[in-house]
Amino acid sequence: MDRDRTTEWIWIKDWTLEDGEAPRQVYFRKEIHLSAPIKGELRISADSRYKLYINDNLVEVGPSKGDRQIWYYDTIDITKHLKKGLNVFAVKVLRYPLNHSKGNHGIFRTDTPGLYVSGEITSAEGFVQSIQADETWRCLIDPTFEIISESAVFAPLQIYEKVSGDAKNADWLKAGFDAADWPMAMAYQPNEMSRAVSPGNLHPRTIPFMYRKERNFEKIMTLRKSVHPKDAWERFLCKRERIVIPPNSKEIIEISAGEEMTGYLQLAVSGGHSAKINILQSEAYVQNEKTVVNGLEIPVKEDREDYLGGHLEGFSDAYTVAGYGTEQAPECYAPFWFRTFRFIGLEIETKDEGLVLEAFDYVETGYPLEVSTSFESSDESLSAIWEISERTLRRCMHETYEDCPFYEQLQYAMDSRLQILYTYAVSADDRLARKCMDDFKRSHRYDGTLNGSYPCYGPNVIPGFSIYYILMLHDHMMYFDDVALLEYHMPTVEGVLNYFERNVRPEGYAGKLGGMNGIDRYWSFIDWTPEWNGTSGVPPATLQGAITMESLLYIMGLQTAAQIAEHLGRSQLASQMEEKAEAVKRAIKKYCLGSNGMIQDGPGIETYSQHTQVFALLTDTLSPQQGKANLLETIMHKENYAQCSVAMSFYLYRALQKAELYEMTDDYWNIWRRMIKNNATTCVEAEAGERSECHAWGSLALYELPSVTLGVYPAEPGYKSVVIAPTPGYLTWAKGEVMTPHGLVKVEWKKDGAGLNVSYQVPEGMNVHAVSSADKRK
Repeated sequence: MDRDRTTEWIWIKDWTLEDGEAPRQVYFRKEIHLSAPIKGELRISADSRYKLYINDNLVEVGPSKGDRQIWYYDTIDITKHLKKGLNVFAVKVLRYPLNHSKGNHGIFRTDTPGLYVSGEITSAEGFVQSIQADETWRCLIDPTFEIISESAVFAPLQIYEKVSGDAKNADWLKAGFDAADWPMAMAYQPNEMSRAVSPGNLHPRTIPFMYRKERNFEKIMTLRKSVHPKDAWERFLCKRERIVIPPNSKEIIEISAGEEMTGYLQLAVSGGHSAKINILQSEAYVQNEKTVVNGLEIPVKEDREDYLGGHLEGFSDAYTVAGYGTEQAPECYAPFWFRTFRFIGLEIETKDEGLVLEAFDYVETGYPLEVSTSFESSDESLSAIWEISERTLRRCMHETYEDCPFYEQLQYAMDSRLQILYTYAVSADDRLARKCMDDFKRSHRYDGTLNGSYPCYGPNVIPGFSIYYILMLHDHMMYFDDVALLEYHMPTVEGVLNYFERNVRPEGYAGKLGGMNGIDRYWSFIDWTPEWNGTSGVPPATLQGAITMESLLYIMGLQTAAQIAEHLGRSQLASQMEEKAEAVKRAIKKYCLGSNGMIQDGPGIETYSQHTQVFALLTDTLSPQQGKANLLETIMHKENYAQCSVAMSFYLYRALQKAELYEMTDDYWNIWRRMIKNNATTCVEAEAGERSECHAWGSLALYELPSVTLGVYPAEPGYKSVVIAPTPGYLTWAKGEVMTPHGLVKVEWKKDGAGLNVSYQVPEGMNVHAVSSADKRK
């Protein structure tokens, strides 16, 4: 891009301090005459977000999430959207204020709001016409747009809208619209838009565009108040038969998408001047009873489809109808941001004029994950678990991995490490994983910690989460072996470990690194287990000092980093890391080991959890025999120990596998069987207060079934050879196909007495490192 004489960034001239203190939607519009376009390419970005339209068609949404150090632009092939004659280029820009609490927590914004456009269009005659952001664009602040905070307590999204129809500017996306009274744009000068910092520091997008797919709602759940029968509403949803709402009336209808969904809502109406429409988005029907998790009051959930005994709770958009729509040209409302929903509560209140609903549907969106791995087994219930797990992962993948699409849409390191592994296991796609690791590298703080979630506009430090970043790198090494990537990240790895080393007490274990959320300097979150709800997911031992889990995580980080260092040829560094890990192990056994042989939650504190036993086993802090005995104790006497919840199940399953207790997973799969029994369509965040219905750390089956039950995983970095070592557990047979970076591996096994009959097929050139004794290669 040659930008020596222009920045190709524009904004609106009459932007005020007041405009900068609230979310604003700004329209940009330009008309271009083209003779015979045969090719077009556009590069576009914005602070904070854009939606690009060409000739009244939505072309793309972006940019990919960046931060203060890097800003992304998108390169779009616009050829198919161009036509001979007049072409209308239009962009909606959603600009968030600098105030952290007034904008989306996962979207950065800078001191320089703007729209960036640069492109070329080639005609059949070979003439190249440029298109760029300059003073020839018309622009307008949307006069009816307002963002409504979703909560007075915790509101990280800031995406919900209160909007009124605007008859004057209704056709602004179309040719022939008169924008003569819109002001011309202001172009930034080179000294106003530095290329060294965001947003001027532009970098090409590193991930694919999100997919978009037109969808209809599945059914009507119930009519709370309506003059129409249920079948009339069903015909409206599924067959687009118009439905008329009489004047001065109120309708309350509850609609199902059939499953947890992320998508752009679309409503089309005609008539109905001044009618009020409220669109409630909800994940589930909830009960009247409340519980408290992490200081947040949340409703109790039972059957997610219980519309008789339950009610919908969630977040809403509010639209006031202008009344200019007709059947041929309806008035349309489509919120800027995608929404997360399974159910919609549609509440309509008309005034003196009747309202006609022309259409209500949505456009599904998400990361274009291509699942190639498949699995079957003697336990049919695992198929349903796989289905909700795959859907959960999909709904938690957009421009970043997300903890949950409904409440936060933030990329947390603990969650993302697992989501990345699940992605590898079902698709061998590392594009979003690479961005995730790069995101966390850029969050590296002065003291060595990483932000617990990133991109995140504000601080959010969870010390132990920095270790999960190291695990991400090791996972990528085993699946893809990109040495340059590992070298690039190693300084950050050493910085993280140095932070823990500086906080090691004279006794040799990690000191108090954080504590409770919102109270202590940092949050030492470990898991959502009922015994820890009162201390925000942190073992109560934190109230008296250090928690053992942070020392165990430090050991795991050292051990994992040592393997990376050894692979990079840094044997001395690897040895030093191993020695430090051994020193912390000795300290734990001296200061955190109870008289019962169990690892305490804190040094000298007589409280115990399954978590410390799991991580002591996984890190070899205890002997295999003692580790297995301790794990069994927490399983046989669950009432005495805080149990690993959904969030920590991956590590519990690794411990069961290592201790040769994998048959016990049958009981733990009941967590997911209960979700399905309660009609959940995605994996819940935790059973101890089911706040989020969709948390992809629970998509455990996507890793467990192909990588452990079928036994397919990399034997050495880069998947240069494959291990085929099924772990049958309680199953009697299983078969499937597992996608790897080198192609599909097919495995089938069946129990035969005390052994297994295993057959497999691997891609040409792939070496098999290990298989069961009774194997047969196809």
